[in-house]
Amino acid sequence: MASAPPNPDMLRVRAERLGLFDTPVLHGQVADAAALNTALGEAIRAQMAAEPGIGRSNVGGWHSKTDMLAWGGEPAARLADAAIRVAKRLSHFDGHDPAKLHWWTRMWANVLHPGGLNMSHAHPGVLWAAVYYVDAGEPDSGGDLFLEDPRFPVPLMTFPGFRMLGPDGQPQEVEHRLTVSPGDLILFPGYMRHGVSPHRGTRDRISVAMNLYVKDPQA
Repeated sequence: MASAPPNPDMLRVRAERLGLFDTPVLHGQVADAAALNTALGEAIRAQMAAEPGIGRSNVGGWHSKTDMLAWGGEPAARLADAAIRVAKRLSHFDGHDPAKLHWWTRMWANVLHPGGLNMSHAHPGVLWAAVYYVDAGEPDSGGDLFLEDPRFPVPLMTFPGFRMLGPDGQPQEVEHRLTVSPGDLILFPGYMRHGVSPHRGTRDRISVAMNLYVKDPQA
């Protein structure tokens, strides 16, 4: 069968695909984390017994105040320092050396009880957010950290189910889930919405969250 002749009114387009505005997410493992996790776990359980905690994105779990650096001792300070060192390597500031700026953190503990979860949320006004896993619970027990594509909320409001095609020609994912282990440190931009899926295990999952900030000490 002969093919149809080309439509002279159809515009032909030659285009180059550009991959723009990459969103950096670091998923690493702290070396020799067992002793650190033991010390952090003891401090967190003691604080959970001493205070009722606060409500944020957590459902069915315990969320400490954001003053963990005041009660978490030297292990908490070491963890904050590690997160800041990673953030410095991923950051650029026009006219400033990241190593010479003043960095600080707000830190808190999350204890996710069986059946608990963390609702999707973001950290406005925060350069980097980080989470460290002290106890990830049993394998395959849910409680995955999920990160949402920050580009998609508005298009989805216009036409639910819309997704862009990726370089491989397949629909891009709107949400990415990370399976974590004790000692894992994850760093991502504060504007990225994220949460934790329901925890189906039988023991508590324990993590430490951090907001990372920076300012010019000369300002």
